[in-house]
Amino acid sequence: MSERVIDADADDTERAVEAALRPRRLAEFVGQRVVRDQLSLVLDAATARRRPPDHVLLSGPPGLGKTTLAMIVAAEVQGALRLTSGPAVQHAGDLAAILSSVAEGDVLFIDEIHRLARPAEEMLYLAMEDFRVDVVVGKGPGATAIPLQLPPFTVVGATTRSGLLPAPLRDRFGFTAHLDFYSPDELERVLHRSAELLGIELEAAAASEIASRSRGTPRIANRLLRRVQDWAEVRGEGRGDLAAARAALEVFEVDDRGLDRLDRMVLRALCERFAGGPVGVSTLAVAVGEEPETIESVAEPFLVREGLMARTPRGRVATDAGFAHLGLAAPGPQTPLWS
Repeated sequence: MSERVIDADADDTERAVEAALRPRRLAEFVGQRVVRDQLSLVLDAATARRRPPDHVLLSGPPGLGKTTLAMIVAAEVQGALRLTSGPAVQHAGDLAAILSSVAEGDVLFIDEIHRLARPAEEMLYLAMEDFRVDVVVGKGPGATAIPLQLPPFTVVGATTRSGLLPAPLRDRFGFTAHLDFYSPDELERVLHRSAELLGIELEAAAASEIASRSRGTPRIANRLLRRVQDWAEVRGEGRGDLAAARAALEVFEVDDRGLDRLDRMVLRALCERFAGGPVGVSTLAVAVGEEPETIESVAEPFLVREGLMARTPRGRVATDAGFAHLGLAAPGPQTPLWS
């Protein structure tokens, strides 16, 4: 499958581009008002006590600002930020090496923390609770555990699947927050801020158009903004006006509800080939030439969230809104075969 411009995940190259757009302080962070207020209280209280803040767990879909908030926590407490991820820590020794270099007041950010290996996870329990790790020296009967005391520090964990976190690990976080999708108004504020940093002249109507197609996700909004910038500079007049926004989004096949080519292929197959369903995900995947995992993890969540598709015990079905989005008439109630 080709790269999707509305994919909420980011590769290393895009993360480097995003770094220039990230807010540095909590006051600059747009959206997530409840989380922002709660986190501000936690950080202010820790600063007043001259102690590192409690460990922080951030959950929610990709692209909503979990990494940005981790960086902000480090900036607010004036500590160094150390970054790693669950898949990168496969052994307890990997985590011990990271923890041994942590200084007092540092922030250790663990992305996709639910994917930590079990031995590393058990070591992290002790490090978070007692600020120490037991380093095992030697093998077999002669092995000995040497306790290593750690300075007080803060773990910020991020996860897109909080249900996979073991309860003992989740309970060690003093502050937990779930990030929700952004409203169009919030995304417009994100876009205007990013446009200023990128040196783009972005009109209000263009910002509104991009925001309405960004799936409630700042990462997607910023990516679409860069594509509009490309179109404006290469084929337009250099301004981010409404015409440039619509033309660029048409080139990248992002429609007025944020659906891209894959989303529409899935929805159209469901509506036209299978009369709205129900149909199994494997059959639907064959119909569009994709893997079932791609349909389930990439296209289906947004279609369901938008009310264009529904999951039932018998399979996937298209809703009336799904038919309407494609300009098709929804079929009437089907007559049972035994009537």
